[in-house]
Amino acid sequence: MASTPGILTDWPWTPLGSFKYVVLAPWVVHGTYSFMVNQGPDRDLSYFLILPFMLWRMLHNQLWISLSRYRTAKGKGRIVDKGLEFEQVDRERNWDDQIIFNGILFYLGSRHLPGAQNLPLWRGDGFVMTFLIHAGPVEFLYYWFHRALHHHFLYSRYHSHHHSSIVTEPITSVIHPFAEHIAYFILFAIPMVTMAFTGTGSVGSYLIYVTYIDLMNNMGHCNFELIPNWIFSIFPPLKYLMYTPSFHSLHHTQFRTNYSLFMPIYDYIYGTMDKSTDSLYESSLKREEESPDVLHLTHLTTPESIYQLPVGFASLASKPHTSTWYLWLMWPVTLWSMLLTWIYGRTFVVERQRFEKLKLQTWAIPKYSLQSEELNRYGGLYVHRNPQLKIKVVDGSSLAVAVILNSIPKGTTQVLLRGNLTKVAYALAFSLCQRGIQVATLHQSDYLKLTKSFNATESKLVLAQSYAAKIWLVGDGLSKEEQLNAPKGTIFVPFSQIPPKKLRKDCYYHCTPAMKTPTSLENIYSCENWLPRRVMSAWRIAGIVHALEGWNEHECGYTMSDINKVWQATLRHGFQPLTTTATTQTK
Repeated sequence: MASTPGILTDWPWTPLGSFKYVVLAPWVVHGTYSFMVNQGPDRDLSYFLILPFMLWRMLHNQLWISLSRYRTAKGKGRIVDKGLEFEQVDRERNWDDQIIFNGILFYLGSRHLPGAQNLPLWRGDGFVMTFLIHAGPVEFLYYWFHRALHHHFLYSRYHSHHHSSIVTEPITSVIHPFAEHIAYFILFAIPMVTMAFTGTGSVGSYLIYVTYIDLMNNMGHCNFELIPNWIFSIFPPLKYLMYTPSFHSLHHTQFRTNYSLFMPIYDYIYGTMDKSTDSLYESSLKREEESPDVLHLTHLTTPESIYQLPVGFASLASKPHTSTWYLWLMWPVTLWSMLLTWIYGRTFVVERQRFEKLKLQTWAIPKYSLQSEELNRYGGLYVHRNPQLKIKVVDGSSLAVAVILNSIPKGTTQVLLRGNLTKVAYALAFSLCQRGIQVATLHQSDYLKLTKSFNATESKLVLAQSYAAKIWLVGDGLSKEEQLNAPKGTIFVPFSQIPPKKLRKDCYYHCTPAMKTPTSLENIYSCENWLPRRVMSAWRIAGIVHALEGWNEHECGYTMSDINKVWQATLRHGFQPLTTTATTQTK
C-alpha cells in the first residue's frame, strides 16, 4: 500500500478474494460457446484464444518466480544481498490481478474495437509496426510518465507501493495500484490499437508483444544478473536498447535514476543514468555461487510435493501433504518433473537465509519417500563410511527432545507414548523416566523394546490398560482408532516431523517440535511446511546452533548431544519456545 493511498488504489474485485476469477466468467463462457457453436465468419478463433493466452501468461510469470528464487538462493550473479520477508510476499501475492484486468480489456476490445475480430494467425507488417511504435512513442512516454510518478504527489499516493520492494522479484514488476495499471495499459495499448485500426493485427503479433512485455518486466526485476557480457561486446549499441536486472535494481535502491522502461537510451539522453550502472553489472556477473556454513537437507515426499517447495507456489508451500483439485489437472507437468528428478538425480538449492555471520541454505534431494524409505537413517552410516569428513552431521534429535520436554505441561505425572519408536522416541522416554514421569505404552511390543533399551528406569515404564492419559506423545504410526479413543481434552504432542491428522475438535494439538526464530534471521518469506510464520523446525535449528557454538562433534546415528546444553544454547541465540498463540497463528 502506498504511504498516502490515492483514489483507485484497490482493484475492483478485491472484496471477492479467491473468487475474483468469476469476473471473467461471462466472457470465457461466451467465447467458448461462440467458438463451439458458430461456423464460418462468426467463429472467431482470436476471441476464443484469449483464455489460453491468459493461462500462458500466468505460467510464464510463475516460471520466472521459481527461476528467480532458485538462482538467488544459489547466489551466482546475485545483485542485492538483502532478503525477502513475509511483508513483501503478502504485498505481491495478487500479481495475477493485472492479468485478469488485461483479460477483461482484451475481451472487450475483441468484441467492440474495429479491426479486432477474426484476426489471422500471423501478419508480418503488423508485427514490425508494433515493435517500432513500442521503441519510439511507448518507451519515450513511459520514461516521462515514470519520472512524473516520482514526483512527491504521485509517488506518495501510488508509486511508493511498487517501491516498497527494495529487493525485487520478477513479479514485483506488476505490483502497482489499480490506477497505475490503467495508465500502463493505455500506454502499452498504443501499438495494439494501431494494429487493429490499420487492419494489420494478428494473433501472433499480440501474443509475442504481450509476452515480450512480460519477459522484459520479469527479467528486469530479477535479483540476479543473467545477461552475459559478450552480447554487448558483439553489438555495443545494444546497451541503449536493452536493460539488465542490475540496471533496474539501481532504480529500486537509488530511486532517482534509471527510469527507462526496457531501453536505457532515454536515461542516457536526459542524464538520469546511475553512475554505478556499469560497475554493478560487472560485479554482479562475477559473483559466484555461495558456499553455505550450514546446510539443511530435505527431500520430496510425493510427486506433487515439487509444487510445495519455496521455489514453487507460495500458497502451497505452507500446506504440504494436502491435495487441491487443480493439482490433479497438472498431472502431465507433475509426471514430467518426476521423470526429470529421476534422470537428473542431483540436489538443488531451494532456499537461503543469513543469521549473524552464518550463510544458510536448504537443498532438496531428488528422492521421493516412495523411492527410498531409508533415506534418513540419522546419518550414522554416512559418517562411518567417511571418517575424514570436514563437516559435522547434525540430525537435531537432541533439540527436538528438548522442545517436546518443555512443551509438556508442568505437573504432569504420566504420558502415553504412541507411534513408531524412533531415536527421538527412545530419548524422550528415557528423559521422562529420569524426571520421574511415568511413560505408558499401548502395545506390548513397544513396552518390551523400551525396557530392553534402558533397564535402570523400567519401573517408570508401564503397559497402559486404558486410553485414560491426557498427555499423548505421538509419532508416525498413530492410528485413527487410537486417536478417536483418547479422552476429551487430550493434548497431542507430536515427536515426529509430520503431525498427526487432526480428527478431534475436543482435543488440543501441538505443532511438531519447533521454535520461533529471532528477527535477525534474514530471508524467511515462506512457512516451513505446516508451521506458523517465522517458526522453524527443531531439527533445522539444531544445525544452526551447532555451527554458532562451534561444537566439534557429530550428532547422528545413535549419538545424542546433551539435551540441556543444546536447549540453553538455543535460547541464548534468540530462538524462543512456542506459546499457544504462536502455534495457532494464522499463516
